[in-house]
Amino acid sequence: MKITFIAADNTTTVVDAVEGESVMRAAVSNDVDGILGECGGAMMCATCHCYVDDEWADATGPQEDGESDLLDCAASEVRPTSRLSCQIRMRADLDGLVVHLPDSQL
Repeated sequence: MKITFIAADNTTTVVDAVEGESVMRAAVSNDVDGILGECGGAMMCATCHCYVDDEWADATGPQEDGESDLLDCAASEVRPTSRLSCQIRMRADLDGLVVHLPDSQL
């Protein structure tokens, strides 16, 4: 499965992910600049903040419980498609997912 990360400067990075893997873990494992994942996916920080591309927002679903509270602490603007990438798990129907990265995580 593929995930496309689009940085704030429009640099595009495409990575491979496996079913069940979080978008954050796929980014960190592939050294994607712009996703830090300081808490390792425990949903205790907001350093994996991303903006789900509008075309994928319905497929990724709504924010998980507690996610919006952490996004309130995000370093960059929170938008309607903001998600913590640690809370998006890859599934077959998300193959080709596109996420945009904020200009800062800290």
